[in-house]
Amino acid sequence: MLLEKIKSPADVKALPTDQLSKLAEEVRAACLNRVSVHGGHVGPNLGFVEATIALHRVFSAGEDKFVFDVSHQSYPHKTLTGRAFGFLDMKRLDEVSGYSSPTESPEYDTFELGHTSTSIALATGLQKSRDICGRHENIVAIIGDGSLSGGEAFEGLDTAAEIGTNLIVVVNDNEMSIAENHGGLYTNLAQLRQTRGKAEHNFFRSMGLDYMYVEEGNDIETLIEAFGKVKDIDHPIVVHIHTEKGHGYAPAVENKERWHWTTPFDIATGELRDASEGEDYGAMMGRYLLNEMKQDPKLVVVTSGTPMVAGFTPEMRAEAGKQFVDVGIAEEEAVAMISGMAKGGAHPVWNVYSTFMQRTYDQLAQDLCINGNPAVINVFCGSVLGMNDITHIGFFDIPMLTSIPNLVYLAPSCYEELMAMEKWAISQTKHPVAIRVPGGAVTHSGETFATDYSDLGKARIVKKGSRAAIIGSGASVAWAEGAAELLKADGIEPTIISQTFASHLDEGLLESLKADHEVVVVAEDGALEGGFGEKIARYYGLSRMKVACHGVKKGLYDRYSYSDLLNASGLTPEKIAEAVRSALK
Repeated sequence: MLLEKIKSPADVKALPTDQLSKLAEEVRAACLNRVSVHGGHVGPNLGFVEATIALHRVFSAGEDKFVFDVSHQSYPHKTLTGRAFGFLDMKRLDEVSGYSSPTESPEYDTFELGHTSTSIALATGLQKSRDICGRHENIVAIIGDGSLSGGEAFEGLDTAAEIGTNLIVVVNDNEMSIAENHGGLYTNLAQLRQTRGKAEHNFFRSMGLDYMYVEEGNDIETLIEAFGKVKDIDHPIVVHIHTEKGHGYAPAVENKERWHWTTPFDIATGELRDASEGEDYGAMMGRYLLNEMKQDPKLVVVTSGTPMVAGFTPEMRAEAGKQFVDVGIAEEEAVAMISGMAKGGAHPVWNVYSTFMQRTYDQLAQDLCINGNPAVINVFCGSVLGMNDITHIGFFDIPMLTSIPNLVYLAPSCYEELMAMEKWAISQTKHPVAIRVPGGAVTHSGETFATDYSDLGKARIVKKGSRAAIIGSGASVAWAEGAAELLKADGIEPTIISQTFASHLDEGLLESLKADHEVVVVAEDGALEGGFGEKIARYYGLSRMKVACHGVKKGLYDRYSYSDLLNASGLTPEKIAEAVRSALK
């Protein structure tokens, strides 16, 4: 097997030309082997196998710097830079992440990368530092999968042209984003494909950049020739290569959106190994919103490149028609747009993964909240039980969002409460409202929930007790209830409170606890520093109330075990119960 002998890019350079196609087959098989067992990005990586081999054949990785945008196309690169074991050895899959990572390979991976549209901007920094330091290596930025729609990509291209020295931007055009592409830029990319790069209007040339088009983006020899022409170039150039997403694996070619990313599957059939028939908050939210659209023609659902975050399949998007908007991978545009829509009288709802909200903090503060426009944001995976890669952690949302004045952040504990909050948020006209969709499996409650959340900060008493109170929000309400069950054996009947608002305190309720409670334990499904637990502790201040705050300590956690992190953070029924016992002693 050729791939087992490839220990570094030097081995790729040493291979006879007639063996490169076989190497491509083995790299593609290795990528499929990994994702079929481990899950991960499928289509983007399969489509970039030949280009990766050509890049390593022409350039000298390590000396020349590669910057992979969003890392969706970095798997083949990893197999050729000493990490093939993470794709071939079933026992070592977890030793290699799904993203570019200098902690794995400081020589070949320049940055930790998991968010989109960053590669060109990062590469301009390498470009400028190389020039200042008097070096001459090639700087290669790889971008694709809709990442050009993000504003940082435009800014990077603009700066690269201004610097004016060697920078090679490989635009991997597979005609797709995560789902289909959206935005005027992609109309021009289509024109460039149709004219083999000769269209009168050329976005990249208009930015002051040189340009080359390569139609055969999955042909190694063609790519080697193209990259050979731009190696050591003395000015910035865009090499626009037309590839096929999912190339070499029929299911991924036939259904490109479905195979952008996947859980483990059977390679022969394409069937998921752990297909769940259970409920999913995203799918349930999508069905609810689609039904509401039919009743409310002003309701508009917005996504920024991730329509499936709220279960909007291609069929549902078609049914929604003009009431569904995908702005591409451009979260800043999404926030400004929903603010404008709300101002104009529409009822906008933006569905987004928590980790990507970090990309638009200023628009949340300036464009939306200062203006007080009543847009709705559904925040998914804002939980310890959400995504767990270092680049995709979502549990920093409460400190981030609650630092912004005029934003109401609701924290439902189950599906029924989520839907009650959603209905109120869409109908009200006074506040920008974000809703933290619960993490983990869907839970239901037989309770009847409030339909009006205008009394900002009003918490919900789940169970009235005495001496101790346990306050949770979202998924942690269930952990608090579990702790209460454990405490029965000690004769302790704690009060259980659901912190309905992550953004506001129920000071009246907190004050009332002083009469017959000695301790408050806060179980926060998220970051400890800047969370609502600290706000509660600050409220009690110099009073006699003891307060213990449980949550995740500040840090960057990579591929963490949910159970391990919850246990270490004191976010289990056992740890919460122990905190109550200890405080009462």
